Amino acid sequence: MARTQRLKKELRFFEVYAVATGTTLSAGFFLLPGLAAMEVGSSLVLAYLLATLPLIPAMLCIVELATAMPRAGGVYYFVDRSLGPYAGLITGIGTWLALILKVTFALVGMGAYISLFFPGLPQTPVALTLAASLGAVNYFGARKSGRLQIYLVMALLLLLAGFIGGGVPELSPAVFEGLFDVEFTTLMGTAGLVYISYVGVTKVASLSEEIEKPEKILPRGVFLSLATAVLVYGLGTAVMVGVIPIERLSGDLTPAATAAGILYGWWGSLLLSVAALLAFVSVANAGILSASRYPLAMSRDQLLPAGISHITTQGVPIVSLLLTVGSILVILLVLDPLGIAKLASAFQLVVFALVCLAVVVMRESRIIEYDPGYRSPWYPWMQIAGMVLPFFVIWQMGWPAILFIAGFIVAGTLWYFYYARFKADRNGAIYHIFERLGRLRHQGLDQELRGILKEKGLRDEDPFEDMITRCQTIDLEQEVEFERVAAGAAERISTRIALSDSDIADRFKEGSREGGTPVAKGVMLRHFRMPDLALPELVLVRTFEGVRVDYRNPVTGTLSSDEIHAFFFLVSPAENPALHLRMLARIAERADDEHFGQVWLAAVDEHALRDIFLRHDRYLTVPVLPQSPASGLIGMRISEIDIPEGCRIVWIRHFDEVIVPRGDTVIRSGVLLTVIGEPADLRTFRRTYHD
Repeated sequence: MARTQRLKKELRFFEVYAVATGTTLSAGFFLLPGLAAMEVGSSLVLAYLLATLPLIPAMLCIVELATAMPRAGGVYYFVDRSLGPYAGLITGIGTWLALILKVTFALVGMGAYISLFFPGLPQTPVALTLAASLGAVNYFGARKSGRLQIYLVMALLLLLAGFIGGGVPELSPAVFEGLFDVEFTTLMGTAGLVYISYVGVTKVASLSEEIEKPEKILPRGVFLSLATAVLVYGLGTAVMVGVIPIERLSGDLTPAATAAGILYGWWGSLLLSVAALLAFVSVANAGILSASRYPLAMSRDQLLPAGISHITTQGVPIVSLLLTVGSILVILLVLDPLGIAKLASAFQLVVFALVCLAVVVMRESRIIEYDPGYRSPWYPWMQIAGMVLPFFVIWQMGWPAILFIAGFIVAGTLWYFYYARFKADRNGAIYHIFERLGRLRHQGLDQELRGILKEKGLRDEDPFEDMITRCQTIDLEQEVEFERVAAGAAERISTRIALSDSDIADRFKEGSREGGTPVAKGVMLRHFRMPDLALPELVLVRTFEGVRVDYRNPVTGTLSSDEIHAFFFLVSPAENPALHLRMLARIAERADDEHFGQVWLAAVDEHALRDIFLRHDRYLTVPVLPQSPASGLIGMRISEIDIPEGCRIVWIRHFDEVIVPRGDTVIRSGVLLTVIGEPADLRTFRRTYHD
């Protein structure tokens, strides 16, 4: 099978925040308040706040799943891998449709604001041109589209800050006296109407494959975006209710411009209309960027035709992008997206309920490769609330929404049974739960998640550098049997863990339960986990003549044989299986380099062997010479050196002599210091003693 093309990791924090915010602040602020006022009057402020209740559990679950499985397709991918391809297909197409309808809704919404200043300008051709232009921007890649998104969102937030900052002081408590004089069912139905205002905050999850360090950046970007949206919607709608008479606000399609006109006059109305246009362009751009990743992901999984997953040399899913933009153009020409957008909001509620169920399934499947960087709190009560609340809101929205959902599921079911089920050859993590009941599981999911672990790499808190600097090494010049290699490693490691040499050697010779060996040509990992172990322990063994090893591949079950020059014997704490897998993944990633074998055999000593595995942004070698920046260290004790808090000197080399430093160790001229630590602290150390 051909290797799946991966998207480039180009999105950083501000792009993530801008995409999440840009898909959120649009029609929900500039158009829907007037429609919501028709239903509940001044209580629309409460409706906007209540709309966040079914969103928060789903948002927390989506962030958990995205940090565990950063792949294009977002909620489609998560539901597919947890509940299986049938649920994934329904979710993927439904989410894609909801996104493009929201984009279309935004483009149409621009017409109401444009008509304030250009009444004769035809709205449909303008929307078509803008859709095609944003499609062209997305063709040049996520990074360029993300940069445009930053500029759009920053300009939008500045204008909204001015609007809210000037409007809040004008508010009178008397305006909100009837805030709670509304039937609860009516209020919840209106909350369902405005719910679509917030759903964009989670759509950035579909771009998680393109985010640098998704475990750190994605949660921060999504949480900050939601906080921004709640603040803007809460205060912004309060300003509208406070300055516009409720009978005028009801049905107003340009409520933000109307409120700004009352506060600031014609210029205020003009500026808020510009803000509206920025918002609509922003949501359309971010929506196209996010939506185009759903057909890509479904095509990769053979639920849609294979050609849709084609990616250009610039890393752009061109066919999926054209399909998305083309669908938007068709909807603009032949459909009224306003009514359908409300129904799409109802289907989005179903999707979010499935996402909460997906977290329950992934956790209960007990797949050790499932290793999210963020875990949603209050499990399982948060997830149960996230599964129940959406259906309560849908019920309040009425039969049209319920019938739309049922019809869409029927259409998706027909596609699955007449096309997709013959292509998809996998099941979701739910089968791992069935396995506990004596049924079927899908072995390929473990392998897929293991591959994702390898791509994600280590976390900042993982003690990998500490393990490497403490690890023991063995060089074997003559040809030996594997039993001798395992015995030598066991002897070294037994000094640090509470097991005998023979027990450790037996565990290593049995092979590994958690992963396959060898991990690369000429490289073999042997590993196990042990209770009550404080830190991972590693032994490196280099065999110049090679060792012939027969083994059973734990994935395929076949017998194989290979000549091994590099052995890695790892023992990790049993209480942290995910850490164990991340350590293995980092070693395997380095060993998989095409030049690894040459570098490994050419290393001059044990410290050079360790250097191979140290991450370059986390270690530094500093020469201490009379004319060097570190000359001031000559004659100083280690305890007297001003070392940044996150750094540590681990070795001192002087020709062939290697010293493990202590506090009273004196630095001599001509030595090399090896320093490990956090990247930022290492940069500080480098500026002081190296550059």
